Amino acid sequence: MELEKSIEKQNDAVVRLTKQIISTVANGSNLVFSPTSINVLLSLIAAGANSITKEQILSFIMSPSTDHLNAVLAQMANSTERSDLCLSAANGVWIDRSVSLKPSFKELLENSYKATCSQVDFANKPVEVIDEVNTWAEVNTNGLIKNILSRDSIETIRSSTLILANAVYFKGAWSSKFDAKFTKDYDFHLLDGTSVKVPFMASYMDQYLRGYDGFQVLRLPYVEDHRQFSMYIYLPNDEDGLPALLDKIGSEPGFLDNHIPLDRIEVDVLRIPKFKFASEFKASDVLKDMGLTSPFTSRANLTEMVDSPTTGGNLYVSSLLHKACIEVDEEGTEAAAVSVAIMVPLCLMRNPKFVADHPFLFTVREDKSGVILFMGQVLDPSKQ
Repeated sequence: MELEKSIEKQNDAVVRLTKQIISTVANGSNLVFSPTSINVLLSLIAAGANSITKEQILSFIMSPSTDHLNAVLAQMANSTERSDLCLSAANGVWIDRSVSLKPSFKELLENSYKATCSQVDFANKPVEVIDEVNTWAEVNTNGLIKNILSRDSIETIRSSTLILANAVYFKGAWSSKFDAKFTKDYDFHLLDGTSVKVPFMASYMDQYLRGYDGFQVLRLPYVEDHRQFSMYIYLPNDEDGLPALLDKIGSEPGFLDNHIPLDRIEVDVLRIPKFKFASEFKASDVLKDMGLTSPFTSRANLTEMVDSPTTGGNLYVSSLLHKACIEVDEEGTEAAAVSVAIMVPLCLMRNPKFVADHPFLFTVREDKSGVILFMGQVLDPSKQ
């Protein structure tokens, strides 16, 4: 029960983060990101910080300890490969050859986070470091995330001491796949009142669906083993109702965990668009706007990470980058995300329909733990 309460609090923090990203980054476009990836990386930063910065980070992500979320994620990650269901997570560390990791932080990285550690030459070989981090990201997302670091960041990398990265990859087949012969083009209504023709998948089977005041929630389960992953779609009744629904979700603590369809019901038709898109943003800017400032300033005091004869090992996070992508089709869902922190010194109706032909919110969630792996909005499925 304590774990459930902890995850529910973290999910409330995820909703706040989602609202902030939508208002400051999404700019009226589709969005996907992995709150889990960002939070695991923040937990890792907290583990290398002094008490003030550590407490601010843990309070922000509503986590009881630095390795709590990572431990939960590690339990969910695959131990065996399956073609129809895979969740993998990886952590990577690149440290300048002029310094060394503090023994306690090194032990945490290797034992709790199972991180791979590499010594590199930031000052003299920044391009090699960029290529190495990008290759690591691509390998650990099954080729989906490329170039998390751009060549434009050479000067930033040159002055860096430490890079921390987290990657999350998910692939799941629907427990009941959509028959491609039912996929047809229909209108998807945009927020500006216009519409676009996009391919909609259709099903006439019973669905996990529940209607509430002003919106519906659909649960689409993936195949299961000892875990149960599902996609949730939060569809407002009004074609332009997504902003209001997002406000409602953000104002009610425990909303995501309290609005879960538990029973299959008969529906006239289920129709949702296929979609595929990616998002990329500087998460550190979003976090600072939300009040999480300590790790990104000279007051960060990330003194528990490295031993350095010149700086005393005092670092701060110069930037936290995030990139994610998702594809939803008749077979299932494939999604991936990478977060990189660069450190430098210092009302149910009978037989309802569910037709997602206007903007909606979605999550990919592991139902037994309640952890939200991916979250986003679909405003225009024709845009990649």
